[in-house]
Amino acid sequence: MLALYSRTPLRARAPLCAAARSFSTSPAPHTAARPVERITVFGAGLMGAGIAQVAAANGVKVCMTDVSDAAVENGRAIITKSLTRIARKKSPDDPAAQKQFVDSVFANLTTTTHAKEAVSNPDLVVEAIVENLATKQELFRRLDEIAPTDTIFASNTSSLSIRRIAETSSKARRQRFAGFHAFNPVPQMKLVEIISTDETSPAVTAALLDLCKRMKKVPVQCKDTPGFIVNRLLVPYLLEAIRMVERGDATAEDIDTAMKLGAGLPMGPLELSDFVGLDTLSHIARGWRDERVSTGEIDAQQVAQVQMLERLVEEGNKGRKSGKGFFDYSNN
Repeated sequence: MLALYSRTPLRARAPLCAAARSFSTSPAPHTAARPVERITVFGAGLMGAGIAQVAAANGVKVCMTDVSDAAVENGRAIITKSLTRIARKKSPDDPAAQKQFVDSVFANLTTTTHAKEAVSNPDLVVEAIVENLATKQELFRRLDEIAPTDTIFASNTSSLSIRRIAETSSKARRQRFAGFHAFNPVPQMKLVEIISTDETSPAVTAALLDLCKRMKKVPVQCKDTPGFIVNRLLVPYLLEAIRMVERGDATAEDIDTAMKLGAGLPMGPLELSDFVGLDTLSHIARGWRDERVSTGEIDAQQVAQVQMLERLVEEGNKGRKSGKGFFDYSNN
């Protein structure tokens, strides 16, 4: 998860986190997808909570779910903090209006810790859990068995193959499987990458593009290529900047200054690496080396191991979140 409007009226339907409805077992492939009006988000961390917040704020009914009450409450706390900040900005001198705004968003949001309840009747399931292929595959395998057959599945992965994630789902579900890659922090970042595999129905892609626009996001489309658009370009760029520091070509400060003033970027590559998390960057590069080089999807040199990066991670200097990476954030 790296980062540098009309609304369809809601149909009358049962509450999102409600008893499972009956559904057919063999939908016709590539039929038109209905507008996405009800979403279940798996994962109540920063990304999942952000997606849930933005969807609910724009009139979509959302169920947010995680494995424990504590995780769900943490997600609600993340949303409350974000909405409170927005409300104070919108109505700085009107506490009643601030409360009304926050309450209006939460009116569209329910929570549960029960997976079967969470997928009883959504139009779309968005997964925003740990960035691990096997874990995502197992989640979608289980959900494929209990979710309505016309529900769209989507992963918020930033680096894994959508096709591989979908492998544990049925053939029919794979036609309704796509990537929905939002960027952190979701309430502020406008971009969403919609990723289609060779099996994804065009109607499903169209439904996700429509949803993004109703969420006031700007969607872009991409094939299931490593890193999609942003990270496919960004990860090799960040790694090469680190190699420049490692070789002694220039200091981290001078590289960042050069790219900000010479290329017009708001943040230099070393500062951005610290912001993303050096461990996250290392994890993505290692995953591509292990899974995507041998298939010819990406060139080995682009993601070759950088000893300086690995050493910083081993030392616990993971960037901004640890207080130190290429730069020192201990006083921030």
